[in-house]
Amino acid sequence: MRRTVRQAARATVQLAGAAALGFFSYLFVTVLLFVAAGTLLLVGAGLLPEAVLLVRRMAGAKRRQVEGWTGREIPEAYLPLTGPLRKRLRSAVRDPGTHTDLRWMLAYYAYGLLAVLAVPLWVVGLPVDGVRCGLLRREAVVLPLISRVADLDAAWSTALLKPSPKARLAERVEELTATRAGAIAAHGAELRRIERDLHDGTQARLVSLSMRIGLAQRAHGHDPETVRKLLADAQDQAQEALTELRHVVRGIHPPILTDRGLAGAVRALAASSGLDVTVRVQGLDDGALRGARAPAAVEAAAYFVVAEALTNAAKHSGSDRADVWLARTLTGLRVLVRDEGRGGADEKAGSGLVGIRRRVAALDGTVLVTSPPGGPTVIDVELPCVW
Repeated sequence: MRRTVRQAARATVQLAGAAALGFFSYLFVTVLLFVAAGTLLLVGAGLLPEAVLLVRRMAGAKRRQVEGWTGREIPEAYLPLTGPLRKRLRSAVRDPGTHTDLRWMLAYYAYGLLAVLAVPLWVVGLPVDGVRCGLLRREAVVLPLISRVADLDAAWSTALLKPSPKARLAERVEELTATRAGAIAAHGAELRRIERDLHDGTQARLVSLSMRIGLAQRAHGHDPETVRKLLADAQDQAQEALTELRHVVRGIHPPILTDRGLAGAVRALAASSGLDVTVRVQGLDDGALRGARAPAAVEAAAYFVVAEALTNAAKHSGSDRADVWLARTLTGLRVLVRDEGRGGADEKAGSGLVGIRRRVAALDGTVLVTSPPGGPTVIDVELPCVW
């Protein structure tokens, strides 16, 4: 019986919150009517996105109420209301998530009354006399009824508030649009870097090499010493040009990935980073021909994540130690880089984290950066792939 009373008390708190939210929604209908009329008259169009945001907050409050009662989260899917007014109006009107919230709010006008009417049932179930058997009979009927009403409120709200397939699709399209924009920006930045490296490095050395060969041709037959010196300089220029080209090629797709596999390539990175790096590998082969490997694009992204993270650690962390963890998961590849430095990594300060996010987002992966002041800094990356 005590358990029943406690459950009924918890249900009463749940229904009291639902009743308060329902009462507020009754008042909010006036605001919605005012905004709708103003929008049709083109004088209050600017209020529509704000009203939609308020509806989202009310729906979010109901989702949290239901989660607190059932322990199950109700996901949400909304289009962002950002940008110029025209874009925000279009998103507010066309967003399937807005339609879902409005449908819930209209239905809640009806079944929200259950919460308002069910709260007094708790009072009916309280002891009002000393007759124990009468109290037991009332509790046996009334208190479970309160929990049942709370269950019905949660079930109906869950059914109405869960995102529709159209809303999930719209959210996914918006996410992919942003991801594509980031991938295009990262690709453009990579092309500019390659062009700059070729122009300032390799091309300049090849021009110098061509000039020296031309001078050697002119001096041929009458100044052998000058020819030998020019050819020696030309050979040096050719070696430097080859070095520059190798650097550019490594920036496109490191050959070491093909030769050694991801684990071996990361160990080579760690050895040349200038830090004391511990590399732990789980479920990956070092050899290029043994076992299943992630797709080349995924391996390249993981390699560049580690390279950028170790570079940042060497330049900014103030620590001489780092840890790298590579793990094969059921759904892809996980990369974790940790340093024990000063922390406080700022993505807006040009630390390379933006580049990491764009490269990972292009593969539909996720990046979690934890860097409190005082450290440590942890970069946790998930790259989805099929093994």
